Amino acid sequence: MNYSDSEKSAIVAEYKQGIPIKGLSIKYEISERTIYRWAKQYPIVAKETTPTVKKYNQLLHRVKKLEDIISILKTVNCTFRAPLKEKLAELESLYGQYDVHTLCEALDVSHGTFYNHIFRNKRGNAWFEKRRDEYRILIREVFEEYHQVLGAEKIRTILMQRGYQVSTKFVADLMREIGLISVRTTAKQDYLKLREPEKKKNVLRQQFHAGKPNQIWVSDVTCFKLRDCYLYTCVILDLFSRKVVAYKISKKNSTQLITSTFKMAWEQRSPKAGLIFHSDRGSQYTSHRFQQLLRECSVIQSFSSSGKPHDNAVAESFFATFKKEELYRKDYTSEADFKRGVDSYIKFYNCRRPHRTLRNQTPCQAEEKVLNCKA
Repeated sequence: MNYSDSEKSAIVAEYKQGIPIKGLSIKYEISERTIYRWAKQYPIVAKETTPTVKKYNQLLHRVKKLEDIISILKTVNCTFRAPLKEKLAELESLYGQYDVHTLCEALDVSHGTFYNHIFRNKRGNAWFEKRRDEYRILIREVFEEYHQVLGAEKIRTILMQRGYQVSTKFVADLMREIGLISVRTTAKQDYLKLREPEKKKNVLRQQFHAGKPNQIWVSDVTCFKLRDCYLYTCVILDLFSRKVVAYKISKKNSTQLITSTFKMAWEQRSPKAGLIFHSDRGSQYTSHRFQQLLRECSVIQSFSSSGKPHDNAVAESFFATFKKEELYRKDYTSEADFKRGVDSYIKFYNCRRPHRTLRNQTPCQAEEKVLNCKA
């Protein structure tokens, strides 16, 4: 009886599975010797073992790529048989939304041809720049909406959920262009840097002269007891004119008092980057929150040396004058009365009181003189 190759392989397979050769010989009426010979001629190929993690990941990647190709083919308005110019135009509209290799494979375009087309046209391509500008705005909005804690991958996920097809690399490139960095990645380093003792430098070094307004500001806080409560007054003076550019009064000597006073001065004066802000080493001035505010405004912070009040002599001198000429001469009946008194004195100090350092000009006159010279 003649057996085909497939039949011989099946008999050999039974033998390999452990069925006694004698039983196979009787069942198929074949000699045992013949079965042994077939076993040498038709070896059984071992079944493929369970795929490795690497192989599994490769298959997942391939499936994702095929899904993207299907999505691309559904989106474009041509087939892979279309003219090259038409295919390049369609792929260009999807550039940044899908991997370049996937785009090229979908419409059978070489990578080099596609890259040449993109980078040749990118400089003068208004659409390309307009699209990047639109995504810069979207990325910044998501970045700010989520309190500056998201990186490129998470921002890309949110944009995808909102219907925008983008890649993580595209988002990362635009974030790098507009200078967006997740605060989580540098939060601890920034905090520690702000806390380093060597960062508390005395930039001013008792050089109490400035060449123009809004070049150097000095600040300090004083306390005044009004009956059973304490009232804290924070002032910021411009070193050029000795003018009080902002002040705040609070029942607490807090970081909020310092930051709100600085913000008031910043809004009213709008100084340029590089302003020097000098103060003592009080915990409110050295707080992370306040130092971060100064960094955001590109302000250089300067501190008096430890135990040396003369390093902040201008602010100290102002408070000494303020107390002698106002606080110690009045009997305030209430907190509101105290605030009215302080406000009245600071207006007097800025606009009417001659200052010896200014050659008996008032702070306002000193600044007006500079403005008139510029005009």
